[in-house]
Amino acid sequence: MRKRTAAVVGGFLLGLLPGLTGCGAPSPPAEATGTLEEIAARAGCVPDVDLDAAEIRQANCGTGTSRYVLATFATDRGRAEWLDQADDYGGTYLVARRWIAVADPPTLTALRTHLGGTLHTSPAAGGHGAHGSHTS
Repeated sequence: MRKRTAAVVGGFLLGLLPGLTGCGAPSPPAEATGTLEEIAARAGCVPDVDLDAAEIRQANCGTGTSRYVLATFATDRGRAEWLDQADDYGGTYLVARRWIAVADPPTLTALRTHLGGTLHTSPAAGGHGAHGSHTS
């Protein structure tokens, strides 16, 4: 499981674009729930599923010029393990109970207005330990 999770995390991170975070965003809606397709639809995307496994489903999405990866997890533990692995790489993610979105911070901030969730900033690459999350 750890090798598969690392491979998925690495694949997510390869497509990221650098960006700046936004401030003063309005309060997000209630956290989106449902299938990968239902969550993507709430964000206005028809997902291009590229990983369809029992424990994780992953798709590429885009609306306009914004591109992101959306992953849903069968269990809370699966999501937590994925996020722990991602912390080794650093980055910012939009995190909910059973899904994670990966993109540049401005895209995640905009996506949060449709999907809810919490912006999670990982420690720098190679760092281990505490997670940094914020909900602004």
